Amino acid sequence: MTSTHAFWLAGRQATGETAFDVTSPWDGRLVGRVSVPTEAQVEEAVAAAYAVRDEFAATPAHVRAAALDHVSKRLLERTEELAQLISAENGKPIKWARGEVGRAVSVFRFAAEEARRFNGGEAQRLDTDAGGQGRLALTRRFPKGVVLGIAPFNFPLNLCAHKIAPAIAVGAPIILKPAPATPLSGLILGELLAETELPAGSWSVLTVPNEQMPALVQDERLPVISFTGSDKVGYAIMDSVPRKHCTLELGGNGAAVVLADFASEQDLDWAATRIATFSNYQGGQSCISVQRVIADATVYDRLLPKIVAAVEAQVTGDPSDAATDVGPLVSEDAAKRVESWVEEAVRGGAKLLAGGKRDGAAYAPTVLTDVPADATLACEEVFGPVLTVTRVQGEAEAFTAVNDSKYGLQAGVFTHDVQTAFRAHRALEVGGVIVGDVPSYRADQMPYGGAKQSGVGREGVAFAMDDYTYERVLVLTGLAL
Repeated sequence: MTSTHAFWLAGRQATGETAFDVTSPWDGRLVGRVSVPTEAQVEEAVAAAYAVRDEFAATPAHVRAAALDHVSKRLLERTEELAQLISAENGKPIKWARGEVGRAVSVFRFAAEEARRFNGGEAQRLDTDAGGQGRLALTRRFPKGVVLGIAPFNFPLNLCAHKIAPAIAVGAPIILKPAPATPLSGLILGELLAETELPAGSWSVLTVPNEQMPALVQDERLPVISFTGSDKVGYAIMDSVPRKHCTLELGGNGAAVVLADFASEQDLDWAATRIATFSNYQGGQSCISVQRVIADATVYDRLLPKIVAAVEAQVTGDPSDAATDVGPLVSEDAAKRVESWVEEAVRGGAKLLAGGKRDGAAYAPTVLTDVPADATLACEEVFGPVLTVTRVQGEAEAFTAVNDSKYGLQAGVFTHDVQTAFRAHRALEVGGVIVGDVPSYRADQMPYGGAKQSGVGREGVAFAMDDYTYERVLVLTGLAL
């Protein structure tokens, strides 16, 4: 009989009255059974976090940094166990799951480093005006309060890390809500945090079902919400709590632009390989996966067959196999949605050059051209292994095509010209421009977030720490400056 995984309530394990099953999207096997907190237990976690907020904010930096260092070290020690768990609950190919663990190791390490240097204070002399003679302002940052972190299924460990680590680094209590489809990785983080000396109540990992979240979102004792997920849900959260601080990391339909100067066979082979890999690397379930290729007419005819060949070379199958590049989507319903969008595009005149077939929760890596501008596939985030390729005439038309979207998360621009790179940085309405590569590159220490309907605020450890805090000024009077 499968044992039930406990959740973490104010630093200790607890179980509720009900539970739910976590199953593998690859073969449907039971991966784990997870306990659901009762309303009383959720209230206990919130009350504990709220009660400890001043104590935790005053915790010495070395205590918080040591806890973060410990989690980083323990994640590294348990890399293979965690990778196997991610692959099982998420369907992510094991090679990508191992990479995710490595990134989480770095997130906690970065947070430990930032905790040691955060909030040193910035001094500003005020005697630049006569009324400020003898006065000095010291500006420091303090936590806004308890953070409610809501994580998605596609990176079940690393995106939980991006909620927890910055909060601990600044001394803000956090209640983490992992995705119901993939809660087990987040619960392991609770296990590692329990090995530290952080004060009770400073963190909880609550496996709350989505339908029970509105009350938690509305709770006035949780003034900061950090959400990663769909734009529909994210903006619904923000609209429901207009006086709270919300950081929203939402969707995208990432574009990779291949310009005329990126024209050698070696260049186009590189671009095609990177595009094929990163349109499919998490089953396309990444908000910065390549969904659109926008190619200059001078390279289009040579690039397109290279992309198709590279996509068809992607190895699909059992995510536990080290040779697998593309596993299943998170559920059969997700795969059916992708299937319906592709079929709609084809009915509208799109040409299917590769893929287009579903098998349960798996969807074959797919390439289309001539997709109608009003097709769902062109307008929305597909969140599946589907790629569209479009021909344009020149740089200006390419950049216009990138911006012709309600989303603006990241874009990739394949060019060798530094002037073009700077023009792209100015012109493209996105949170990040990746030059010489696909939009799917993310370093966990850099600012990460989007423009337009791709979200509000920035992740990246130091930038999330700023997001979780506010400036407080101390003015000293009567000083001999």
